[in-house]
Amino acid sequence: MSMLVGKLLLGYGSSSPALSNRNRFPTFFRTHPSATLHNPTRVKLFKKFKWKRIATIQETQEVFTSTVEDLEERVKDAGIEVAFRQNFLTDPANAVRHLKRQDARIIVGVFYEDMARRVFCQVYKEKLYGKKYVWFIIGWYPDNWYKKWDPNINCTADQLKEALEGHITTEAVILHPENTVTVSGMTSQQFKQRLDTVLNASDTSQVVGYPEAPLAYDAVWALALALNKTASRLAEKHYALEDFNYYNKEITHEIYSAMNATRFLGVSGNVAFSSQGDRIALTQIEQMINGTYHKLGYYDFNSGNLEWFNKEKWMDGKPPADHTRVMPFLRVVSQGLFFAMCGLAGLGIAAGVFCLIFNMMNVHRRCIAYSQPNINNITIIGCMLCLLCVFLLGLDGQFVTPDIYPLICQLRAWLLSIGFTFGYGGMFSKIWTVHRLTTMRKRERKVVKGWELYLVLGVILALDIGVLTSWQVLNPLYRDMEYFEQEDPTNTEDDIKLQPQLEHCNASNISIWLGVVFGYKGILLLFGIFLAYETRSVKLKQVNDSRFVGMSIYNVVVLCVITAPITLIISNQQDAAFAFVALAIILCSFLSMGLIFGPKIMEVIQNPKRNGLEIRTLTESMASKEEEERHQRLLSENEQLKKNIAEMEDKVVELNKKLQQKSQQRVELSTQESDPNGMAVKVPEVLPKEPPPSYTSCLTPNRTIPETREIRTPIDEIPICVDANSDSGLASGSIAKSSKTSASDHELETF
Repeated sequence: MSMLVGKLLLGYGSSSPALSNRNRFPTFFRTHPSATLHNPTRVKLFKKFKWKRIATIQETQEVFTSTVEDLEERVKDAGIEVAFRQNFLTDPANAVRHLKRQDARIIVGVFYEDMARRVFCQVYKEKLYGKKYVWFIIGWYPDNWYKKWDPNINCTADQLKEALEGHITTEAVILHPENTVTVSGMTSQQFKQRLDTVLNASDTSQVVGYPEAPLAYDAVWALALALNKTASRLAEKHYALEDFNYYNKEITHEIYSAMNATRFLGVSGNVAFSSQGDRIALTQIEQMINGTYHKLGYYDFNSGNLEWFNKEKWMDGKPPADHTRVMPFLRVVSQGLFFAMCGLAGLGIAAGVFCLIFNMMNVHRRCIAYSQPNINNITIIGCMLCLLCVFLLGLDGQFVTPDIYPLICQLRAWLLSIGFTFGYGGMFSKIWTVHRLTTMRKRERKVVKGWELYLVLGVILALDIGVLTSWQVLNPLYRDMEYFEQEDPTNTEDDIKLQPQLEHCNASNISIWLGVVFGYKGILLLFGIFLAYETRSVKLKQVNDSRFVGMSIYNVVVLCVITAPITLIISNQQDAAFAFVALAIILCSFLSMGLIFGPKIMEVIQNPKRNGLEIRTLTESMASKEEEERHQRLLSENEQLKKNIAEMEDKVVELNKKLQQKSQQRVELSTQESDPNGMAVKVPEVLPKEPPPSYTSCLTPNRTIPETREIRTPIDEIPICVDANSDSGLASGSIAKSSKTSASDHELETF
């Protein structure tokens, strides 16, 4: 933009921040403060009330855009955030709605008077006012600006008054507040009286330009003082003001320097100009209370001094928060549930200690000695470790600090996994041994060696330690927070929201590690229940409680299959998840200890030793040495009988073939001996010889074979003749097969 070099401009009603640009307006001065003069005052108030988050809404005008941009720079330097910025051209409805949705609380609005009525009409409709909100607007509107009738809004003056209650305005001081004589020889009040007399208006607020009158008056004085000073300096250089023209740079420079150095007390206050030609003035701060503006104080930007009267009034008795305060709320296991589960777990640990003591004191009793007492001890220790883990599962933020929580996570994983391995692994090793012994065809030994049981348990334990160690080294567990939707507090009216949080043990690849652990333990559970089913009817002297071990395995498998998936589903419900896992552990432990040691305890109580001798009990007699030998003998006899039956069946087939051949020969012989006339010749009947006395006849008494009739006897209907004095003692092959085999199987099953 081209401009005459010597032209000096002075304004009294211009407030646009763009006029402060010396590149565009190098010789412009103004007695009206720039619109950006409000921003240092606003920043000062933000700091005073400790607001760190604000929002802005502006009318799309160059003066307001420049003001907001300047405000953003200043608040950024002060460490304050402009969270939301809204603008509008003619209709502020959408902009106000956005502010409400974004939870704006401290709002700076810059717009002209007519648009301000539209904004606050929409503010009233959206309920964006009250004790939670503070509005900052321009203060140079007339005092009753909201009462003016406006056809562009559908809100009453009372509604606007309600929406405007408590808002704060900032404006440059237009009329000097003190009763001090100014450079004109009048005080500010005297100037106002003279002006009102000349205007002769009943309501001066309706006179256009009335608020800027003191600024115009002081602008004339500023120019006069600058010219006087310039004339004195020009006289020293033998120049005069009359020599001025728009192309005389020297005179222009003298006038510019004199205007830039002007300082005086005018009716609008102290008049001085910055290097950008802006008026340096005090800022007046007011608040609307009950529909009337009340002065709260003055701020001098040059000195940074805030004169505060402490007359502000807040609806809630204190400044509102700059945003809804979000308070973290840690979801923890309820103490009643935690202590109840810990009590049950403690009772289970005490029961485990009792079982260990009982096992050691009665280790010489047959019911204990023949049940692998060392493996039983390992099972009890495993149950106690799992029960101890119940205490760790309930430890959360109410008991431990965040830096200790990862250690609790590691201890949970190790205790629960090792406890499961000891508890379930001990039972698995016993049921594995029972299945192996009952499926051996040749039992060269009938004694269970302890190292075999420990070997099975050791393999499972080694796998557990390997997986857990790799997990802890490669991807250690850490404390992870899960966040939920914000909640309203129930016992306070403060402007706060609760942010529920829940602690979890997590790792970078936790799904992979859980898949590995659940995978091999799941296979172990399925294999265990298969072995328990296969040996459900087997009783061995070496493991006399195999049935009860199988029942314990059933219970563990069922509870684990139910608990594992459900726990993953309800992991975000701390009480339900803890109760479900804790009860599953407690039930598994109690059932396992009860099934394994319950019958033994009852047997010892019901059948104590007498005179130092142990009384045989039903359980012990079933697993005695004699019964074991009888069982082996019956198995051998059963195998021999099966072989004999197979041989007799072969003989029956062979005899049937011979009988058919003889019948065929008789038919052919009868045909050859017939009469030439076709008459058959009667063949003399041959009676069978009497069987020896040592055999039983295989034919029906007094039964003869027809002369010309072919005999066809099915193989299944031919009775088998066996020596009556045979050691097998069988009267008939088919009967022997049925009766003897049935008897042997019955005896084996009964054993």
